Amino acid sequence: MKATIIPDMTKHYPVLLNELISIISPQYGGTFIDCTFGQGGYTRKLLDFPDTKVIALDRDLDSTKKAKEIQKKFVDRFLFKNLKFSQLNNLKLKNENIKGVIFDLGYSYTQIKDPNKGLSFESVGELNMKMGINDFSAKEVINTLDEAELEKIFKYFGEEKESKRIAHNIVEDRKKRKITTEELVRIIKSSKRQRNYKIHSATKVFQALRIFVNKEISELIYGLINAAKIVKKDGVIAVVTFHSLEDKIVKYFFKSLSENKSVSRYMPKEKEEVNLFKLVNKKPLTASEKEISDNPPSRSAKLRYVIKKEDFYDFKTDILNKFNYLIEVENFSKKL
Repeated sequence: MKATIIPDMTKHYPVLLNELISIISPQYGGTFIDCTFGQGGYTRKLLDFPDTKVIALDRDLDSTKKAKEIQKKFVDRFLFKNLKFSQLNNLKLKNENIKGVIFDLGYSYTQIKDPNKGLSFESVGELNMKMGINDFSAKEVINTLDEAELEKIFKYFGEEKESKRIAHNIVEDRKKRKITTEELVRIIKSSKRQRNYKIHSATKVFQALRIFVNKEISELIYGLINAAKIVKKDGVIAVVTFHSLEDKIVKYFFKSLSENKSVSRYMPKEKEEVNLFKLVNKKPLTASEKEISDNPPSRSAKLRYVIKKEDFYDFKTDILNKFNYLIEVENFSKKL
């Protein structure tokens, strides 16, 4: 009788690692930017190749401990910065041969289960959801913003069908008490008219709050824009997403830069239009059955990538206009 293998959910699994390595080709050397260092899964694998250097970023200060462990082993080939990846343009990269910029937009098991971060609907106590370098928490969002604003956050960032009803019940309930994590889960469950037994009732609202608190929409957009500017010719931008909203943004951005673009007003007219990036696969890469068996959260992972074909930096993109309706919702944060 064949034994059933139960995945160790306390272990960190870098998602789509083999696929990523085959795309970015670290065996040929160069500098790679790991924009979401986390537990260091991608970084460690990249440093296995002798001619590589990794610059890693993470807004979460808890990642610093793992980064220091790697720094001891790779003194001259590894650098860690406690930065948001939207601040890529703040890195001094004049002499760096940037061959790849990598984004893994998921949360690690340790982050989700950290009670101090309060990212999960299984957490107890005050709502938090701050990933580091934040101006406000989920507690302030839930207990301050009005019904219409909460509805839009849940609708656009969580794609929650019951957003209006949930927002109304939150505002009514907070007249009596400050809303904790447990209270919020209770309100969401009681607000649901139709139950989806495949996912927890609170999943989409908590996703929406995480996105809003950490301003993940503008973070992603500016991160992609800056990555497109700093990666060198023949270099790769690779992004792993875990929900449809992120994937929609990445898909649009890559498609828009893989079409003919006007890159500079100083270019001769006959060279004004260039194909800045090459989109190799229109469809994203997804996890194999074996990887999903080893690491069930990888089921929702999608890996998209593009290869830079021209070394231009002054390019135009309408991604900010395309997703302005999401950025406007993020701007509700000015009230907090």
